[in-house]
Amino acid sequence: MRFEKLNEDKIRITLSREDLIKKDIDFHTFMSNSIESQDLFFDMLEEAEKEIGFTTKDYLIRLEALAMAGGDFVLTVTRTLPDKIKNNRKKVHIKRKKVNSEATQMIYSFASFEDYCSFLTFFEQNQFSPTHLAQRVLLYEYHHLYYLVLCQINLGYPQLKKLFSSITEFATFENHSEVFASKLLESGQLVMKHNAIRTGIKHFLKQNNA
Repeated sequence: MRFEKLNEDKIRITLSREDLIKKDIDFHTFMSNSIESQDLFFDMLEEAEKEIGFTTKDYLIRLEALAMAGGDFVLTVTRTLPDKIKNNRKKVHIKRKKVNSEATQMIYSFASFEDYCSFLTFFEQNQFSPTHLAQRVLLYEYHHLYYLVLCQINLGYPQLKKLFSSITEFATFENHSEVFASKLLESGQLVMKHNAIRTGIKHFLKQNNA
């Protein structure tokens, strides 16, 4: 875990894939705003105070989170002193800029179709099921990138946490908003529309292995 002081009221906390595994967390579940994720965040703030002297007592706190393509997890923490302090309890506002655990739509971009096939290989080798992951799984090409769109994600899908942690080895999380999905629908080229993961494994991996 690495702490960087960006300015007097803002720091960056970077967790490596090893840190995530050690703490048994991932980007998707951290943004759930659960009691466990809040406790973990406060532990990080205490460590930040020890490491770089960044205190948050009596401050309002805003958190922005970003999952990097290489698997790192970056948190940007900004503190603001309120005009009137009602109590000494920390108040946390998590800016859900990227992901929350109840998001039923997620979009990942792959730099090339080969990267997408590498993800499919990983998916198959780890025996994930493409059937119950999401109600719709689409693949678009847009501006020379390939976008995997997961619609109406099954939050009860087995190994969902492991899948979302691993996919960032092959792709970059983009956005789960309806606006970006609509942009892909209007301007992107639909490559696969009938469960893009299952179709890709069936027609591309099998073909390459033949």
